[in-house]
Amino acid sequence: MKKYISILSDIELKIREGQYISGQKLPSIRDASELYGCSKSTILRAYAELEKKHVIYSIPQSGYYVVENSGDLRHSRSHIQASIDFASASPDLNVFPYLDFQHCLNQAIDTYKYHLFTYGDSQGLETLRHTLVSHLADNQVFAKMERIIVTSGVQQALEILAKMPFPNGKKTVLVEQPSYDIYLRLLEGESIPVSTIARTAAGMDLQELENQFKNGTIKFFYTMSRYHNPLGTSYNTEERKAIAALAAKYDVFIVEDDYMADLGIDHLFDPIYAYDQTDHVIYLKSFSKIIFPGLRLGVVVLPEILLKTFSAYKRYVDTSILSQAALDIYIKNGMYERHKHTICSLYAERIRILNQAVERYNQDGVIEVSAVSSGVYMQLKLPRTVNMERLVQRLAARKVLVVSGKGFYLSDYKEHEKFLRISISRAQPDQIDEGVKAIIEEAGRGNWY
Repeated sequence: MKKYISILSDIELKIREGQYISGQKLPSIRDASELYGCSKSTILRAYAELEKKHVIYSIPQSGYYVVENSGDLRHSRSHIQASIDFASASPDLNVFPYLDFQHCLNQAIDTYKYHLFTYGDSQGLETLRHTLVSHLADNQVFAKMERIIVTSGVQQALEILAKMPFPNGKKTVLVEQPSYDIYLRLLEGESIPVSTIARTAAGMDLQELENQFKNGTIKFFYTMSRYHNPLGTSYNTEERKAIAALAAKYDVFIVEDDYMADLGIDHLFDPIYAYDQTDHVIYLKSFSKIIFPGLRLGVVVLPEILLKTFSAYKRYVDTSILSQAALDIYIKNGMYERHKHTICSLYAERIRILNQAVERYNQDGVIEVSAVSSGVYMQLKLPRTVNMERLVQRLAARKVLVVSGKGFYLSDYKEHEKFLRISISRAQPDQIDEGVKAIIEEAGRGNWY
């Protein structure tokens, strides 16, 4: 099964990146089986699946060919993106699994037709939660179905956790600086008591974290253990173990936002949740970065002691039963796993190109970069003399879209670094080099006022 998925993903990636162009003949069954080191039946199965998805077509006695697409963004100059998009954090429109998920929606309507006329369970569709038990276990998150709740995106879970009381009797939310901008704005808008701790590309001061846990009134610490937004970096194993141990020692809960758990090589690291011996870690996962944001489905795995309170704050069913049923089918039939491999390969290649471009154009050390080799984000740290507003404007004039790091801090936080958050999720591979060159040129120009 894994071989079949990897072959599908590789062929789709080659088509998407233009290695196989519209109308081109694919390797024969025999040649492909030798190329991938598998049986001819495995290749036939992969080709049949690609044909079913209208990615390729067959001609009897001739072979398999890539479907010709006059609207292909890679080959029609009139459709080339006007801008180089390093700003958007949404998945690439060109890799959305439209046909696969449409099939799952149709199957969900047939399978769950009577359930669609009910309000459902506020905890989420029971069959999906059963499926999620094994799905989450792949990331070393072992939990009973009763502790899994489906939410309307991860943001709903984050809002509930910020507002609800915790059994440790504490009221302050500890956040990294920088951190997820939308959540920071929520905390400020709702006047939630907040404390901060600095996190840089080099990591976080664990001694300072212990001081905050010991002397503060921290009810929970909100953190992204891997692919941090906006830094792009991840905790190492020792840091994850240390955070879990401190939570247990000082009765502080950890809200682990593992929103991109499925991306890149860092899935080999176990989450903080895996080292939790005292039920102090709340685990969050989103499906928006793998499928599409409009699905609005997230998952929260809660310690048993928080279940009743969280459910009381959630109160009602607010997630589409149809979407949940379709996701259940999408995971069960292996489509999610296959698409995940495709996305991982795609993003890993773009990060590789990004790193190469930085090495090529940053020989004078104009910027500092966070060391990332997977995920979608990278921090480009800038000289203190740079006027961020002017830099963003200059780059926009060159049709390079970027996001200033300023918005990823609380409004009254004074010690923030000057940086750009670079996202490669919608930056096309043939644009990345040009975009990085423009950023380094503009950052090194000076004349900011």
